[in-house]
Amino acid sequence: MTATLAPSPALTASDRCDRCGAQAYVRVMLATGGDLLFCAHHARKYEPRLRQLAAEIHDETGRLTDVPATAPVEER
Repeated sequence: MTATLAPSPALTASDRCDRCGAQAYVRVMLATGGDLLFCAHHARKYEPRLRQLAAEIHDETGRLTDVPATAPVEER
């Protein structure tokens, strides 16, 4: 039997960090089942241990530095 992981859905503003309640940018799919959500700060803080436990890590922290296409030129 071969297991295939389904792609993780994109994180939204309603996804909150399980540690502090801030907006989540990282989803950790655990090898034992279930998932955990973390803000960028807590994902970095717990990264070494999470890498040991995770089957998959879905990281959207790059969105924190993205410039929206609608931003004025002086803000880019």
